[in-house]
Amino acid sequence: MAEEGLARLLAIMARLRDPEHGCDWDVAQRWETIAPYTIEEAYEVADAIERGDVDDVRDELGDLLLQVVFQSRIAEENGHFTFDDVACSIADKMERRHPHIFGESATRPDWEAMKAAERPDGGALDGVALGLPALQRAEKLQRRAARVGFDWPDASGPRAKIDEELAEVDAAPPDTLAEEVGDLLFSVVNWARHRGVDGEQALRSANAKFERRFAAMERIAGTGFAALTLDQKEALWGQVKQAGA
Repeated sequence: MAEEGLARLLAIMARLRDPEHGCDWDVAQRWETIAPYTIEEAYEVADAIERGDVDDVRDELGDLLLQVVFQSRIAEENGHFTFDDVACSIADKMERRHPHIFGESATRPDWEAMKAAERPDGGALDGVALGLPALQRAEKLQRRAARVGFDWPDASGPRAKIDEELAEVDAAPPDTLAEEVGDLLFSVVNWARHRGVDGEQALRSANAKFERRFAAMERIAGTGFAALTLDQKEALWGQVKQAGA
């Protein structure tokens, strides 16, 4: 059944990309123009999972799969590779990185060490995707650096670094302020990593909490919310926070 669904999707994409009888928009697309949609669809999958909406998870996974099919079709038309090549490539990689399951190894391998061994000619930070969200990329860079011994021994080091960077933000002239704020954010991610907290997920949760509480304030105040004084808005914030919003 899964094979039938995938074959149908591949056939649909081939039809959409047909130079003579396809969809003008689909035919005009290239890897570069589709890439932003691929990123967007991945985030929509994550959002559906966070909301616990099973139907949306199914639909958003379909949208994400379409992106893989679309990109693969463009590659096939340009003589690079096919969707089957993509599937075989990841299958080979999964078997290679699980020798304790598919091979003869008796111990679970170190995934990060295996990935590093697959790029022996590169530096420790090579291959960290530029398209990742900044917080997530910061954490991956830090983890890569830690693998080669460039890391604080415990959380006290990055915690002290936060105070140092905050002082530099306070003292920064306008032309270096953005750079110093960036250093501060990088230090916060590093401290969170040492505490076992995913910075990207933590900020997503904080954003969701702020949206939830702000919406509750607006519901209480009605159309007059914008006209309230800051003190009145702060009081409303305390009210919805106390209510557990």
